Amino acid sequence: MTTLNATQLPITVVVLTYNEESNLADCLTSVYQWATRIFVVDSGSTDRTSEIAAHFGAELVQHPFETHARQWDWALENLPIHTEWILALDADQRATPELAHEIRELDNAALLGVDGIYIKRRQIFRDKWIKHGGYYPKYLLKMFRRGSVKTDARDLVDHHFYVTGKAMKLRRDLLEVNKKENDISFWIEKHNRYAALLAKEELENKRTHRAHVLAPSFLGKPDQQSLMLKKVWSCLPLYLRPFLYFLYRYFLRFGFLDGKEGAIFHFLHAFWFRLLVDIKLDELQKQGARG
Repeated sequence: MTTLNATQLPITVVVLTYNEESNLADCLTSVYQWATRIFVVDSGSTDRTSEIAAHFGAELVQHPFETHARQWDWALENLPIHTEWILALDADQRATPELAHEIRELDNAALLGVDGIYIKRRQIFRDKWIKHGGYYPKYLLKMFRRGSVKTDARDLVDHHFYVTGKAMKLRRDLLEVNKKENDISFWIEKHNRYAALLAKEELENKRTHRAHVLAPSFLGKPDQQSLMLKKVWSCLPLYLRPFLYFLYRYFLRFGFLDGKEGAIFHFLHAFWFRLLVDIKLDELQKQGARG
């Protein structure tokens, strides 16, 4: 990590890891030259994750993993973060040079009254940018003032950061490139686990009439829009909604323009994965009815 100049905004970068030797070096390469401090919160990696973190001057902290939301809660509450601003990354995410430059150009005057910053995610799947199908641009709240952000521990998979105050958007992209997913078996096994968790989460939401950190709204912040889409999704009939979602993404939102790898991604993510969630949710509902 380099010494900050007088005008550069001090930023702490926090990265979550578990056996991320294939991704972590690219992630840290994209931030270590301008981050004030880097923390890697690891959950028991057995590969070269700790060695890579040390090479880039990151401080490695161990904490057992439960869910992403709970891991982030622990990190933000317990790490000795002293900068006003935090950039929260997964190990398969990295700042493009253009994004790094845009962040380094930020100053306190530009951020007056701002609590959170949305950054566009550019999803790369098996070396292919998934540009169509409504998958880009997707704005994620990845940078925020210390103490201003909230998470929701009930999010078992698709965790989000929330700020109730003012938020702004950056123009440049954050890459998400999980090299482990080049092995399609890894992707399928991971999403099989995620499907079980999402089914459990959706069932619990229906039972408890879950209140959200932010009010769902099509006209609100990107996270409010996502919450509203999830609300609509939960009202659609099981087994029909994966078909509708795939048709919407692949044809109406031109997912077919993403080529062969895009066809694989849109089919697996929009149809197969969502169908698997519905199957598991249906099983849980039947078990509950019998119980």
